[in-house]
Amino acid sequence: MKNPNRIVTREEWLEARQALLTKEKAFTRDRDALSAARREMPLVKIDKPYVFDDERGTRTLASLFDGKKQLLVYHFMFGPTWEAGCKSCSLVAESFDRVVVHLAARDTSFVAVSRAPFEKLAAYRKRLGWTFPWVSSEKTDFNFDFEVSFRQEDIDAKRVRYNYAQSTYVATEAPGFSTFLREGDDVLQAYSSFGRGVDALMNVYNLLDLTPLGRQEDGKGMFWVRRRDEYEAATRV
Repeated sequence: MKNPNRIVTREEWLEARQALLTKEKAFTRDRDALSAARREMPLVKIDKPYVFDDERGTRTLASLFDGKKQLLVYHFMFGPTWEAGCKSCSLVAESFDRVVVHLAARDTSFVAVSRAPFEKLAAYRKRLGWTFPWVSSEKTDFNFDFEVSFRQEDIDAKRVRYNYAQSTYVATEAPGFSTFLREGDDVLQAYSSFGRGVDALMNVYNLLDLTPLGRQEDGKGMFWVRRRDEYEAATRV
């Protein structure tokens, strides 16, 4: 894609940059206000006894906090019969490993959750060189209750809800993330976001958005994304 921007003098460039900076500062203030409003969201108690599987065995939702006050869950698309995780979720996950320790320093635990059996999750995590915590929700309704997995009969009957609305979504898995707070023995849901809300976790997009050519998707979405070990093979084709 050819860069349509015109070439100007340094003085003209600085004038344009200062005009954009004014807009960026306004956006930063708006984002701070939105984040503050997000923190003021009411909480809802999770009463259902969800259980998950990982290398330690059976885990409860409360145990996923690992003693921390907060928990951030990424809803990773990986269905029980799939042989690999979603390539787009895999792109999101590339940034998880290095932030887990920093989140822990702010009393926050992190975990990815998928419906595939843990053995598949562990093998896929090893394949891509990841180390972040990942648990299987295969034996529980967690994904369905959080509206990131859908039964085929609900898809066929057009009963799917995604991103807080009736949806025409036709896949059995969808992305999202949720945050939880622990108060004593109570686990409280604070926030969940889906669809384009996941952009906030995608460092690749955050970086591309700073470049002259941007995401270079031309309305086609994430058609270009590959798993990290597939780019070389794609280039050879």
